[in-house]
Amino acid sequence: MTSTPNSENWYAIQVRTRWERSAATIVAGKGYEVFLPTYLSKRRWSDRAKEVKSPLFPGYFFCRFDVQKRLPILVTPGVIGVVGQGRIPVPVDESEVLSIKSIVSSGASVEPWPYIEVGQKVRIDDHALRGLEGILVGRKGNQRVVVSVSLLQRSVALEIERSLISLVQPAEEPFIDAPADALLNGSIA
Repeated sequence: MTSTPNSENWYAIQVRTRWERSAATIVAGKGYEVFLPTYLSKRRWSDRAKEVKSPLFPGYFFCRFDVQKRLPILVTPGVIGVVGQGRIPVPVDESEVLSIKSIVSSGASVEPWPYIEVGQKVRIDDHALRGLEGILVGRKGNQRVVVSVSLLQRSVALEIERSLISLVQPAEEPFIDAPADALLNGSIA
């Protein structure tokens, strides 16, 4: 994703444990566009069980802002910092944020999922999420599509019927017209 220094991009904001909701509310109150994706999780106490809204990415929320004007966000109670490389904030790809928004607003059953770098990339062909791409994983016979946010190295799993997805064809490897033994011996420059 290319960005200009003064453009407003999405950034991941790291917060203290269990401060996602309050920090996001305070930042939104300062006039920033905030996105805190949540899911319904079952919590058990000794006397009861209850469904509660939990952050899809524990310890993080997303915020759109001009990186040069981030001080009001950084001084917010509970905020640790803007996710980046070293002290340089790195924007989250807008398509990843839009994918997470689509999943959350679809009403489908979602849950946090470990980050996956390898696996087959698939596209949803039929559903409210048509065109969404992710990684296909299996779980006890059920099919799940996993959409990842690369910068956070976190993912979200969406359960879906196998008939609603198709394989995204990987880019073809360049064809080298040379004998196999020449490639193995390293004599091709």
